[in-house]
Amino acid sequence: MTQPGRPCQFFLTPGNSNNTVPMSLDGRIIEYLENGKFICAFVMEDMGSRLRLLNQNSRELNLPLNRVVHRSEQNLLPIPARQDILAILEVTAATRALLAEKINLAEIWETVAEKPEEAFTIEFLASLFYNTRPSDDQAAAFLRAVIAHRLYFKYKAGTIRVHSPETVAQLELQQEKEREEEQFIAANTEALLRIRENGRPQPDWKDQHRVLRLLADYYLFSKDAADHELARRLVKNSGLTGPHDIFHLLVKAGHWDANENIPLLRQEIPTRFSEMALAEVSEIMEAGAASLSGSGRKDFSSLPVFTIDGPATRDFDDALHVEQQGENYLVGIHISDVGHFVPEGSALFEAALQRGTSIYFPDKHLAMLPPELSEGELSLLHGRERPAISFMVLLSPAAEVLRFEIVRSIISVRQQLTYQEADDEIQSDPQLAVLAQLSVLLRRNRVNRGALLLPMPDLHIAIGDDDTIAISTAASDTPARVLIAEFMILANTLGAQFVAEREAPGLYRCQGEPRQRIIDGFEDDIVKVIQQRKRLSPMSLLTSPRGHCCVGAPQYTTVTSPIRRLLDLVMQLQISSLVRGKGVLFSKKDMRHFSAVIQKTVEKANQVKYLRQRYWILKYLQKRQGDRVPAIVVDRGPRRVHIFLEEFLLDGDLPLNSAFRVSPGDTILVRIAKADPLGNIFRLEW
Repeated sequence: MTQPGRPCQFFLTPGNSNNTVPMSLDGRIIEYLENGKFICAFVMEDMGSRLRLLNQNSRELNLPLNRVVHRSEQNLLPIPARQDILAILEVTAATRALLAEKINLAEIWETVAEKPEEAFTIEFLASLFYNTRPSDDQAAAFLRAVIAHRLYFKYKAGTIRVHSPETVAQLELQQEKEREEEQFIAANTEALLRIRENGRPQPDWKDQHRVLRLLADYYLFSKDAADHELARRLVKNSGLTGPHDIFHLLVKAGHWDANENIPLLRQEIPTRFSEMALAEVSEIMEAGAASLSGSGRKDFSSLPVFTIDGPATRDFDDALHVEQQGENYLVGIHISDVGHFVPEGSALFEAALQRGTSIYFPDKHLAMLPPELSEGELSLLHGRERPAISFMVLLSPAAEVLRFEIVRSIISVRQQLTYQEADDEIQSDPQLAVLAQLSVLLRRNRVNRGALLLPMPDLHIAIGDDDTIAISTAASDTPARVLIAEFMILANTLGAQFVAEREAPGLYRCQGEPRQRIIDGFEDDIVKVIQQRKRLSPMSLLTSPRGHCCVGAPQYTTVTSPIRRLLDLVMQLQISSLVRGKGVLFSKKDMRHFSAVIQKTVEKANQVKYLRQRYWILKYLQKRQGDRVPAIVVDRGPRRVHIFLEEFLLDGDLPLNSAFRVSPGDTILVRIAKADPLGNIFRLEW
């Protein structure tokens, strides 16, 4: 064997490879790779492009010729008996494996490294190591070493190429990383197995944070996760192969809650606010009412302004009042001036851009703006002076708009009512009575303009401290709810009109005519409502005004929930700038950017909200598997029956069954076959 520093006795030129195809391979020993392992085999018959073999594992097979990586120069003819062949193959395989372990590839590489990427024969490089012409076993052993280690050389199509020093350095780093990963997997597989067995991590587990984060990302994003291959190997080694084994382990380890919001994590919606945004909140809270001094606002703080919201509401962004002027009515629709505190370019505005909307889950509220602000200085709280954008609208007795003005104001809420309290007082309270009457007329006017009223019940899911679940529904069209809805629609319509008339850039919610009109105007039959909703045209968010079919307006936007929606905040800022005579704040290019951001963020938020509500419904129904529940038939197709569980506002379907003759509108009993909240699986049976 050549010694380090000894001049090489051979010219560095490729020689003739024994892989040059001989006339026949009958009676020769060949080697091929199977699942990364070398297999010795004896050629029983050379059939041209394929070889009939007997391999070292006593298996007979036909192998394509291109699978062969080494073939011996010598043959054994006539062909020995089967047992003799197997004995020869066993000795040959053992000999070559032993020889391969003793080959020092680094030494040979140093000799030929001056010719990187040049192709050499196996025999030539092996001869450098053995300092003589190699035997079949020696040449095959050298090839085994090359393929097994792959640091210094690369085997391809019967020849060996030399890696450059740069390639070797890169491969050394890669191999070092692979060794570290192997050690990481071995050490942490044991830690994960202990969690599965004992239900908690060991206190001295040094890789705990990294491993749990690795598993969480893999569960959430699969092949799109960072380090997904490392996670996959760790998962496989730890036996976490069930669809939700990783989830349950992360719960045991305390990394996730037992009811972790997986869709929220998958969408990567921010749940924390930046330090800069929180610093701005502190400044706003310190300034308080002092920020209103000298703002040039109209003082409406003496008006009898009130709010109506749900009992769990904590951020109040709209309020009303009404006063009679002759036979007409001046209605004040007062919206919290969020833009006063959250100007364009601020860290808080950037936070709103990232989120797009607040999201309300049964178990949690994810605010678009920090709760310290959205539930404090931005909220129209009882007895507190607040900046507002007030829509002062003069309505005729028939609820026709005679004129309107948008002003920057200061208001102070006198009453904070719930929907139930407002419904109870709607006949006795003069303001509520007038506004309720006007809201009915406003709704009728919209229907006359082609609006579609498609009410669905509100679903309430209450989660107890012990994760008990209570589900109930409530009417969405009580007098108080209609009152609020109609005046918010009125303000939104007038806001869109205000911007459009000034030809200023805006964001308009637009909707074309339905693909098919099943109903006209108002409909409370839930089957027809669902059928009509399925046939509505999609809504779009455009920078030029167009009609909104369902609302019944020539142009429409939303401005009445700036605490909760980015769209409303953007439009409020634009309107406020126009009202102050400062002209356009946002250009058409800005509005196109906002439109793209809003559509993307709101789509993600709606998907997360839908899946989270469905999770809690399925978790509730999981305990009722096997029960029969009432369902309404919505549609009957050629293969499936679309049904609706009104108690849970949940869609489902059943395979068509000739034994059950059903039609849309029928109420039937269905069996809950499976409800899997984690897997989002819901199956019903007849």
